[in-house]
Amino acid sequence: MNAPKVSVLLQSNWAEAGLVTDVRRGLGSQPRTLPPKWLYDEAGSRLFDEITRLPEYYPTEAERTILRDAAADIAATSRATTVVELGSGTSDKTRLLLDAFADVGRLDRFVPVDVSEEFLRQAADLLAARYPDTSVEAVVGDFTLHLGHLTRYQHKLVVFLGGTIGNLYVEERGAFLGALADSMDAGDELLLGTDLVKDADRLITAYDDPGGVTEAFVKNSLRVLNRELDADFDLDAYSYVPFWDRRMQRMDLRLRAEMPQHVSIPGADLELDLASGEEIRVEISTKFTEDRLRAELQAVGLEITRTWTDPTDSFAVTLARKST
Repeated sequence: MNAPKVSVLLQSNWAEAGLVTDVRRGLGSQPRTLPPKWLYDEAGSRLFDEITRLPEYYPTEAERTILRDAAADIAATSRATTVVELGSGTSDKTRLLLDAFADVGRLDRFVPVDVSEEFLRQAADLLAARYPDTSVEAVVGDFTLHLGHLTRYQHKLVVFLGGTIGNLYVEERGAFLGALADSMDAGDELLLGTDLVKDADRLITAYDDPGGVTEAFVKNSLRVLNRELDADFDLDAYSYVPFWDRRMQRMDLRLRAEMPQHVSIPGADLELDLASGEEIRVEISTKFTEDRLRAELQAVGLEITRTWTDPTDSFAVTLARKST
């Protein structure tokens, strides 16, 4: 077994500095927003894991079903020998794909990329043991900042699962996909998981479970600000508002002030006055049609090769190749 390699690209204070910048930019302007990455502290990650197990929340199991049923087909269609995973976490679902690549003898290298060094080192050790003939080269980095690091890998398949691409606004998505395409050579590939447009009632139900787990997850963003930046948000003074934005084709997850609020955020040197009914957008989750996804990928020089969906056509996993 080859010992895994771990490259640390993040500075030790990246989270603190990034949080301050995002809070000043997002909460200090209109409409007020918070980037969803600040949902995922230890408590938030635990709540999201609980969400993925809820019967109302279909995306995680739908994507897992696709990978289980289509992994061998994906490995046979792809030309890659290096698999890169953005936002890898424990690479739980991705092991279905890695097994398929290993079975056909084309898993020379696996490069998991994640911001959590602790989780990544643990996962890298497990993966190196599972795939002893594969070089595991983990990267502690933010995939929105460190895509340039990927240029060193040839014949690669970049895997971006979970529908995470839908958490980016249109302009952010275009910039991210453009930077990703720039990190790819002609013939390199992207395997992208996307949630699909569907009945509004089903979408709203998926993000508004009766047990309130999703509400607790979204409100946890304010708890993060209270803890990390000494803010004084009163969580009980905000209600959770999920709704389907038909025009933008996205779920919009917000927190609404139920009464006028004055909030101090000393760690970001920020004072906020929120009117009764004013909202903070915490997360979006864009849903895609085939035409929309094709257009966004073609705009950055990526051509769709194959698309796989689950039996209910709720979710899609798409393979795209960079044009020559």
